[in-house]
Parts: sequence; C-alpha cells; structure tokens
Amino acid sequence: MSNPSCRLYLITPPALDPAIFKDDLAAALDGGDVGALQLRLKDVPDDDVKRAVEILLPIAQARGVPFILNDRPDLAQATGCDGVHVGQQDAAYGDARQQMGDDAIIGVTCHDSRHLAIEAAEAGADYVAFGAFFPTATKEAKFSAAPEILQWWQELMQIPCVAIGGITADNGADLVRAGADFLAVVSAVWNHSDGPAAGVAAMNTMMAEAST
Repeated sequence: MSNPSCRLYLITPPALDPAIFKDDLAAALDGGDVGALQLRLKDVPDDDVKRAVEILLPIAQARGVPFILNDRPDLAQATGCDGVHVGQQDAAYGDARQQMGDDAIIGVTCHDSRHLAIEAAEAGADYVAFGAFFPTATKEAKFSAAPEILQWWQELMQIPCVAIGGITADNGADLVRAGADFLAVVSAVWNHSDGPAAGVAAMNTMMAEAST
C-alpha cells in the first residue's frame, strides 16, 4: 500500500547556531519538496529557542513550508509558529490545542502504540508519528516500530502518519510502500556527504520511486 504522496518531514539538528544554520536550511528547502520543518532544540534556554525561531521561521514560511516547534506549545504560540509537536512526556494534546488554537498543526508522538495513535486521532491531532523504525544516533530510541503499523493506520484512519527514526534514502522505501504519509529525517539531510540540498533531493527521489 504505497503512498503516492509521501513527503519529507525535515527535523533540525538538536543543536545549532541559527545565524550559521540558516544558510544550510535555505539550501535544504531549495533542494526539493519538504512537507514540514520541525525545530527541535534540546536542553537550551527559552531565549535561544526564540532566537532560532526568529531567524529560521521566515526562511521556511517564504517557501511555504509549515514551521513546527518541538515540545513547547507556549513558545510556539508566542513566536508565531505554524504548529507544535508533542511527545508523550511533553504537553498534553488538549493543552497544546488550547494554547495554539484551532488552526495550528499539532502532531503527537505515538511510538509503536496503536492505542496512543487512536487516542490522539480521536482527540483531534493533525498527524501521529510512529517510530523508531531504524537505529538512530540523533536521540535515544526507547521504542521500535515495524512497517506494519503504517499499513494498519492507512487502512483505518484518514489522519496522516509520520514515520521517524534512522530513516535514510537507502532504507526508507519500505516505509513509503507501507503507507507513510511523511518520512521524518535528520541525519539523512544534514549529514549528507554532498550537503543538505543533495540530502533532500535524494530523499525525494527515493520516495517518488517507491511510490510507483
């Protein structure tokens, strides 16, 4: 059950200097289709998050790419982000929706849990995220998901699902074929040997080929 419209969900590195990173971000977003961008900064002061949003948000919005902040609906709302992504240990979906409003994009991490995904969808989440599908060095993955959960989701629900965790242009095709609406990546783009634009292009080429 391949998804003919699977798109890239690009996540920033967990640590960055936005004044330097902005050029890499522009290059990446100009390298091919990107369905969403998530700013994910860990263990940094709120002022650093705000500064990163101030610098990077216009780059994404100028290209029509929704800008989603990780973890913090309060900061997402205060800085004008298009949405927020919340994990199971972060703000509750209901609280995030109340802070962000009805028009915001709100996604929820559901790990490998069908129960959590159905709960999130019934509550009104705009997408659910499953993973990790492969080993990843970006963050410690406490859960492991199999492609079958994507197929199950597509047969059951209309709300988009995001696959995350160690996904690259070399291993992501099975996730597209299983029905992922988005593939979320970090290293596959930012650590690409030919630069971030080439990383985005490689992911888009793989997704297009896997969808045919």
